Amino acid sequence: MDFSVIINELPLYFEGLLLTAQLVPFSLILGFLAAIPVAIMRLSRNPLVNYPAFAFTYFFRGTPLLVQLFLLYAGVGQLDGYSELTKEFDFLKGAYFFALLAFFLNTTAYTAEIFRGAMAETPFGEIEAAKACGMSKWMILRRITIPSALRRALPAYSNEVIFMLHGSALASTITLVDLTGAARIVQSRYYAPFEAFITAGVFYFVLTFLLVWAFRLVEKHFNKHLNRREETIIEVVT
Repeated sequence: MDFSVIINELPLYFEGLLLTAQLVPFSLILGFLAAIPVAIMRLSRNPLVNYPAFAFTYFFRGTPLLVQLFLLYAGVGQLDGYSELTKEFDFLKGAYFFALLAFFLNTTAYTAEIFRGAMAETPFGEIEAAKACGMSKWMILRRITIPSALRRALPAYSNEVIFMLHGSALASTITLVDLTGAARIVQSRYYAPFEAFITAGVFYFVLTFLLVWAFRLVEKHFNKHLNRREETIIEVVT
């Protein structure tokens, strides 16, 4: 391997890292906030509420992220009146906006299904206890169901966050210079695919490690009561 290629192009990789570090957190935060109401809609028995949410999650979970990205980036511009809209809002015609929109919609669909499953598994006793305390449906949802579901959903949601990080590499297909885009530029400059993409892989590996470590800390914090119970059981058995 020619390490001089890597050293010379490190500034470009850090620029790509900065773009990746913008796209992924922004899309995840927006997707997290949007996924909670979508998950609640999915649990509704009213078909007028449930079916639109089901159609949304089914479409974005049933089609590749790359297809969704191209549909938005190349297809939205053909809609009537869109060119006039971009004159008022200049950011709407940039690749960054469409990448963020595609990632946001995709992660919203997956996260909503994760939260829906976690909410559906809320212990019946917790709901009954809340009703016995005189809580309304919305109060039970806000103070019992959602907090309890979010704790149970952490392991599955951590996987979604990592998948979103890896999926963000597709941003390079619509001209954005993220980590993968930086690797493609380096490869085209030096015809050194190993150096170019191994360096990008190292960056992704480190980011993934940091995410796994952060989620372990969060899980450990929110599951302290479970850890104490396991320690008590072990002490009794031994």
